[in-house]
Amino acid sequence: MIQEFVSSYAKLLVKHPDDIRVELRPINEGFEEISIYANNEDVGKLIGREGRMINSIKTVISGCKAKGGNNYRVNVKSAEK
Repeated sequence: MIQEFVSSYAKLLVKHPDDIRVELRPINEGFEEISIYANNEDVGKLIGREGRMINSIKTVISGCKAKGGNNYRVNVKSAEK
């Protein structure tokens, strides 16, 4: 659920939505890492000025934490071609 949400939200923000890929990787019990892979041009758009965009994504994800009980770490990475 969270993976699909982050993917669809990120695709709305970027210039190259086909390059968006979201991976969810469990770190340990109750803690997961969300990696958003984007085109080099779009990494800055996902992070936003002074980190505002990525912080808003983290805020929405924290609502999922309250429902599911998992903690999430969010990373934005450049997709290599």
